[in-house]
Amino acid sequence: MTDTDLHTAAQVSKAWPFEEARKLLKRYPDGKPDGAPMLFETGYGPSGLPHIGTFQEVLRTTLVRRAYEVLTGGAPTRLLAFSDDMDGLRKVPDNIENKAVLEANLGKPLTRIPDPFGTHESFAHHNNAMLREFLDRFGFDYEFVSASDRYNSGAFDDALRNVLRHFDAIMGVMLPTLREERRKTYSPVLPVSPTTGVVLQVPVEVIDADAGLVRFTDSDGTVVEQSILGGRSKLQWKVDWAMRWVALGVDYEMCGKDLTDSVTQSGKIAQVLGGRRPEGLIYELFLDENGEKISKSKGNGLTIEQWLTYGSEESLGFYLFREPKSAKQLHVGVVPRAVDEYWQFREKLVSQPIEQQLGNPVWHLLRANGYNGGDGEKLPVTYGLLLNLVGVLGPHATHAQVWSYLGNYVENADPAAHPALDTLVGCALAYNRDFIAPTLKRRKPEPNEALALAALDEELAATSDDATAEELQNIVYEIGKDPHYGFEQLRDWFKCLYETLLGSSQGPRMGSFIALYGLNNTRQLIAEALA
Repeated sequence: MTDTDLHTAAQVSKAWPFEEARKLLKRYPDGKPDGAPMLFETGYGPSGLPHIGTFQEVLRTTLVRRAYEVLTGGAPTRLLAFSDDMDGLRKVPDNIENKAVLEANLGKPLTRIPDPFGTHESFAHHNNAMLREFLDRFGFDYEFVSASDRYNSGAFDDALRNVLRHFDAIMGVMLPTLREERRKTYSPVLPVSPTTGVVLQVPVEVIDADAGLVRFTDSDGTVVEQSILGGRSKLQWKVDWAMRWVALGVDYEMCGKDLTDSVTQSGKIAQVLGGRRPEGLIYELFLDENGEKISKSKGNGLTIEQWLTYGSEESLGFYLFREPKSAKQLHVGVVPRAVDEYWQFREKLVSQPIEQQLGNPVWHLLRANGYNGGDGEKLPVTYGLLLNLVGVLGPHATHAQVWSYLGNYVENADPAAHPALDTLVGCALAYNRDFIAPTLKRRKPEPNEALALAALDEELAATSDDATAEELQNIVYEIGKDPHYGFEQLRDWFKCLYETLLGSSQGPRMGSFIALYGLNNTRQLIAEALA
């Protein structure tokens, strides 16, 4: 495949990252002036611990960024990961243990609140570090930007003066969107109280836009004239977003469906400030297993660490890639399938024509990390089969035990030779311990099922130890199809095997499982069931 082939296929690819990247070609038909980099931005509100919904925005934006680079033959780009850490803390997150520290500092900018975990300079610094740690681990190319740093250093001062100069026009955009009661207190600028350090939601009067001076009433009733520059204020959310777009020159930023109205109003404010809103994708939100929106403050979503305990980094990226405009549940139950589907798509990649490769999620995920081809790497054992093996071994199974069984199935069964599989062995042990083992319960077989199990045991006793998984599967099939054992459908026989041998209502291809677990060990399971 040549660069020309790739470029040609990318121009017409219907994969969503390419569709998004083509918006930027329309934005700048002749490229950005003076060859400036196309600027991508993602936002993070560090009022709670980062969850996967936070991470996915950086991943998805990176995928669009890489697609744009393909379309343009390598035009320069930048990605800013922007933290809204100048926000005042409105409520204490539910998933924080040491709540007293936060409760004592409600309303203050997040970077001016002590870290309840006691490890960083502030609460925001702690949460920012958690986000950056994983972005670095995944290999993202990004520049981290802190709102507090920009406000406090004066880097946003000119932009703040610009807001004051257009104060009335911004009010004209915002007031019609607010309820009557909110209109009485609304201000585009939120001054920081000189007495309490709290970000105030109070009306302000512009005294001198060029000097940055405003007048407002503090929480103790005192009328204060104060500069809004140098970290002594922050902007109301929609105004802040627009100001940032204009001040930084942002060309692309995606967001969740809950911010649809914010995009509209911030876009109008950006025009007032002399700029224009960036291109972007409005994606559907993730839901928890109860169908409720994931919230940082509730902590009802998966954390990045939880996914990586039970699944691989690649599977996380795969799950986040697909169908961004469709709502999806995000809980531990989706992890195993995501792992196996990732490897199915990865195995296909190398044999696909370029047009299909560009629609393969794995092509985009590998490219996000700078890899430009497809390797066709295959996982020798599916994650689902690993989970079945570990389930039979029990909650106290060890890493070494699992690898000893893998020797029945995997050539050169050495963790060093199969690092991706070795990672999943650890994930499977954790997933089994926390979610599968507590639910497993083998039932007693019915009389006809006992006859079928005894027949299977007899067949396995006469089978060579080097029988293939396919040969073993055929043995299982033949017994299930024999009318003597009374199974109306083959799936009734498989359900019997799963429930009596594995303790679960679902399971793997039994031929693969028997080959992995071993003939003698499988016969022992049958003996226990018949006993």
